[in-house]
Amino acid sequence: MMHTAAAPLASSDRKVDRLLAHYEESHRNPTNELIHYIAIPAIMLSIVGLLFAIHPWVAYVFVAASLVYYALLRAPAFLLTMLALTALALVAVHALGGLVLPISAAIFVVAWIFQFVGHKIEGKKPSFFEDIQYLWVGPLFVLSKLFLKLGVRW
Repeated sequence: MMHTAAAPLASSDRKVDRLLAHYEESHRNPTNELIHYIAIPAIMLSIVGLLFAIHPWVAYVFVAASLVYYALLRAPAFLLTMLALTALALVAVHALGGLVLPISAAIFVVAWIFQFVGHKIEGKKPSFFEDIQYLWVGPLFVLSKLFLKLGVRW
């Protein structure tokens, strides 16, 4: 079934659809959505970079654990896309070499500032304030919007 709006998602039996419907409730303002489309991928990259700066295996374990979370949601389109995106993030982080820490830290700070500006515009708190798993749902929210435009089923 292809999903087109929050209402059908909220009534779905699938956990991923319920999580996305709840996430969307605090992400309806077009400006906030646009900020999220840019800031969420930037934050993902920066987190992988910051963890990589600690030690590459810290980043690898985090990525693996995140992919397990996505696998448990039983939405293959999301899992496969997140697998590809995290592989690209790891390639990018490797390419940064000795600059991985300062660049990742700068991206992290700037992207989060924009995220909070977006939520100020929205007038609602970020979803992860109520449940930490929404930090992993954010990338799926961005993907769900892209998938809808492309007609991809999840």
